[in-house]
Amino acid sequence: MEYTQKLVYQSNYWYNDGLEKAKIRDLSGAIASLKKGLQFNSENIAARNLLGLVYYGRGEVGEALVEWILSKNIKPQDNIASYYIQKIQQNPADLDTINQAIRKYNQSLLYCGQGGEDLAIIQLKQVVSTVPSFLRAYQLLALLYLHTEQYSLARQVLKEANKLDTTNELTLRYMHELTQSRRRRRESTEKTGKRPQTVTYSIGNETIIQPASMVMKENTGRMTIVNILIGLAVGIAFMWFLIMPAVNKSVSAKTNKQVVDFSDKIAEEEAQIAALKTELESFRATSEETENAQQTAASTKDSYEIVIEMYSHFLNDDISDSAMVEQILKVNPDALGALGRERYDEMRGILFPRYGETLYYTARENYSVANYTDAIANLTMLMQIDEGYDEGNAMFLLSKSYEASGDADNAGKWKERVEKDYPNVDTSEQNKDDTDDYEDYEDSDEDYTDEEY
Repeated sequence: MEYTQKLVYQSNYWYNDGLEKAKIRDLSGAIASLKKGLQFNSENIAARNLLGLVYYGRGEVGEALVEWILSKNIKPQDNIASYYIQKIQQNPADLDTINQAIRKYNQSLLYCGQGGEDLAIIQLKQVVSTVPSFLRAYQLLALLYLHTEQYSLARQVLKEANKLDTTNELTLRYMHELTQSRRRRRESTEKTGKRPQTVTYSIGNETIIQPASMVMKENTGRMTIVNILIGLAVGIAFMWFLIMPAVNKSVSAKTNKQVVDFSDKIAEEEAQIAALKTELESFRATSEETENAQQTAASTKDSYEIVIEMYSHFLNDDISDSAMVEQILKVNPDALGALGRERYDEMRGILFPRYGETLYYTARENYSVANYTDAIANLTMLMQIDEGYDEGNAMFLLSKSYEASGDADNAGKWKERVEKDYPNVDTSEQNKDDTDDYEDYEDSDEDYTDEEY
């Protein structure tokens, strides 16, 4: 026991070290510390959840999900990793954006291997604009700018990368290389006594030569704009005095002829539109019937698969109630046959009351320690199982949890439901029960916090 306790203390030490580094955006250092903490104690839930957050902060969503899923498997109940996973799953558009960014990043790597630096730069610009926390994309973009000697752009990108992770070794190497490149150019200028007139670099199979002087660039840009404006002015004057009169006359004749033609075509096209509308309505009706049939078949298939799989787990008792209830809630009982409905009702009749009791008392515990987020999550799940649990007291506790968390809209909505459907709920007695039931629990149980570590 003494050896085990030492391992736990070491794991907590490295967790606290990683937490301090994460607060100052030292994400690379935080990752190293948290991994050491998990080496001492792989079941350190706080360290594993924080490691997932650090990965997420660097744009590495896949690695973050791996850590949170491992954390949830170790501790299925009262684990904030479930909240993180749920938040990602609730935003499929954001998740799709991240997946697209990763694909573009991988495509950029292929372009680099094929000598297509210009295409890689275009792709990476899109990646960092859609996912501003994607550290690896910033680093690859900076490397390409360094390779093509576009040092000012490389400096800007490296600044953004350094803000995301202040001690990342790869970013610091690129910044050092940028400094060395600028110093070599300055030394070369001092030896020759004059600034280089051109800068040459390669993009793909092309060699680009451009003026080095910023003043020359600025003057060239101004002269180009002035020349364009003068050309536009001359062209407008030429059109106004020579071409427009003849054009106006021709346009008037054509307009009169077109008015007559359009009048003849309007009646014909209105008849065609009416026929097309009738055909479209018929097609829509047929399409909706087919789609509804497909959806019903898919729902029936999914429901049967869930019932078969969950009934096997139910008999073997090899997974948690929460996992089984979560899957059973997805079943459409009306799509089941007699045997499937019998299995479904058997599991529901046993699991729902048992897991509902667990959810309710866990939520009350959460509420008693001011953990309103978990209380709301547990009670929301309970509402899916049985909205009238404990004669409406569970629904009233949900409204109080929303009210305590500052969500007045949801608090008011659930309180109206209680007053309408369960008018006999005694609110004063409910408050008393929530306090008395957990006085002994708070005195007896210990809960480690970041400060205690």
